Amino acid sequence: MAKKTSSSSHSGRGGWRYLHPTYYLKRPKRLAFVIFAFVAVTCIVWDRQTLSRDHEAEVSRLKEKLTSLQNEVEELKGDGKGSGVDFKNKKSSKEKIVQDDPVSVERREQVKDAMLHAWTSYEKYAWGKDELQPQTKDGVDSFGGLGATVIDSLDTLFIMGLQEQFQRAREWVANSLDFDKDHEASVFETTIRVLGGLLSAYDLSGDNVFLEKARDIADRLLPAWNTPSGIPYNRINLRTGNAHSSGWTGGNSILADSGTEQLEFIALSQRTKDPKYQQKVENVIKELRKTFPDDGLLPIYINPHTGTTSYSTITFGAMGDSFYEYLLKAWIQGNKTEAVKLYREMWETSMKGLQSLIRRTKPSSFAYICEKEGDSLTDKMDELACFAPGMLALGSSGYGPTEAEKFLSLAEELAWTCYNFYQSTPTKLAGENYFFYSGQDMSVGTSWNILRPETVESLFYLWRLTGNKTYQEWGWNIFQAFERNSRIETGYVGLKDVNSGAKDNMMQSFFLAETLKYLYLLFSPPSVISLDEWVFNTEAHPLKIVTRGPDEEMPQVDKRKSPIRVRGRKVGRDY
Repeated sequence: MAKKTSSSSHSGRGGWRYLHPTYYLKRPKRLAFVIFAFVAVTCIVWDRQTLSRDHEAEVSRLKEKLTSLQNEVEELKGDGKGSGVDFKNKKSSKEKIVQDDPVSVERREQVKDAMLHAWTSYEKYAWGKDELQPQTKDGVDSFGGLGATVIDSLDTLFIMGLQEQFQRAREWVANSLDFDKDHEASVFETTIRVLGGLLSAYDLSGDNVFLEKARDIADRLLPAWNTPSGIPYNRINLRTGNAHSSGWTGGNSILADSGTEQLEFIALSQRTKDPKYQQKVENVIKELRKTFPDDGLLPIYINPHTGTTSYSTITFGAMGDSFYEYLLKAWIQGNKTEAVKLYREMWETSMKGLQSLIRRTKPSSFAYICEKEGDSLTDKMDELACFAPGMLALGSSGYGPTEAEKFLSLAEELAWTCYNFYQSTPTKLAGENYFFYSGQDMSVGTSWNILRPETVESLFYLWRLTGNKTYQEWGWNIFQAFERNSRIETGYVGLKDVNSGAKDNMMQSFFLAETLKYLYLLFSPPSVISLDEWVFNTEAHPLKIVTRGPDEEMPQVDKRKSPIRVRGRKVGRDY
């Protein structure tokens, strides 16, 4: 027992000695080992705590990112509701960012229903024809049997998410569309409706059948540019390639025709990598630049042999309008680079001239754009000229702050006038043109309405660029007037007279291509066909913006001081 006790006592004393500092001071190797062990354990524990904190922080960041992505997905679902476009929800440098709202959702659904009604009526009564005649329930080949309504509607159907209808249209294009026709076509109308519609469908869907057909029709149009000056004739036989300008123009080409093919043919060259299309249409601008006047305003008739303008009307309405529009949009199409700077410079020159045509009525001070012939002004404005407010708003961002505000203000003034073209009639639909007499605000001239889009086009741009919902309200009022007056059981019709409401028998293809598309986009978020990524041709067909580099710059030309003028017939048409 004693031995055991002694042993136990000694063991206890031995255990405590390891805790006494003097034990280690006498044994330095053991002291070093203890210090090393302490440091190692401390590092391990500290590292685990640090890793745990880092892990928690990373998990927190990932959760936040996941929540953000989920919110973006929900927003995109709302933005693209009922749409066939793969939209990117990113902020635009020009467009005001506004939230979608239930009222806009409901309104664009009603516009979509209108498109469905127009399209279904066309399919039922006029499939494959250029345009529907709703009252007689048949079709008419207004453009030589090119299926204008099918092609004009492709991008509208796609944007609205009407995929079944789009696929049926696509199959018709692939299997039934034939351009080999002994038909004398309008170079202008075929370019903006058919070529523009096919290129837009290609840009939206990526389907090569549209690009192949676009190249086919463009190749058939190209001989129209084979003139001494490069200014194209305005008529061409699609089978033989024989081209000429119309007799009623005195053999002259038309400004809006010659200057409104640039976007489509440039786009085709970019998509096909074949420069011949772009070269043809840019040579026109080069030729016009030679005699471009200081005010940038050109008469509507151009001699295709000499390239000089003929004595005729200067207007932002019929036969002049889209030349000025395309100067701006060719600059935008090229992404505003140095290669397309000349277009912007010419456009700004023309806008100085436009300001010289602005007058205001009494007593209500409605701003309007006069027409000019020689030194005389005519107080007349076409509804066609109501594209100008949208053009001015779109181009205002290229100026400095003071000029930008001035042009945006003018755009808003002109839009108010154009809206009142509608509000001033019993049907609340605008006539074809208006006169402004002394002491009177506005009077309808030609009183028909053929479902034109120009005013709602400008409302669309102004809403996109200012975020002001007033423009949506005006557009909604115009849409309701179309619904009341133009919608019938078999489609939509124009009015022979906006005062009496008497109906005509034509559903214009541009009603589906432009009027309904712009109304739909007026009530859609700005991410739907963003103005930073797309530019609309004059038939409202969106084309992708493609940056042009220095190697694609237009050649500079010398300007002659005095243009040669050849007197032409003062005959016109509204188209």
